[in-house]
Amino acid sequence: MIVGIGIDVVEIARVRRAVDRFGWRFGERVLTAREDEYCRSRADRCIALAGRLAAKEATIKALCAPEGLRWRDMEVTNRPGGAPELTLHGVAGTRAAELRVAVRHVSITHDGPVAAAVVVLEAAPGSSAGEAP
Repeated sequence: MIVGIGIDVVEIARVRRAVDRFGWRFGERVLTAREDEYCRSRADRCIALAGRLAAKEATIKALCAPEGLRWRDMEVTNRPGGAPELTLHGVAGTRAAELRVAVRHVSITHDGPVAAAVVVLEAAPGSSAGEAP
């Protein structure tokens, strides 16, 4: 059963302007260490950062924006084949547990001036999703 879905689009030029203005501190503020390492390894780290930001914004929507959520509570890494994978920590992990999230789907794309992401959260079959444990 789907218990959360979110979508977001990020303008890559906007991310580039933020990095130009604040330096890579902007990326360090919103990324986990593994995400930072991945973005820095890319030919255009601003495109990679925009994709991660879109995925995090989509996750916030899928979780219904729980109070106290921080950027680093959501981590987007890559599986060995390259597909993105979403891990939830802190407030995001707590909210996912409340929703009884068993499966997290994330898809990221980049095209022209934008990066976009979709997140779908599924509860385990037969669980009473959305109710507190």
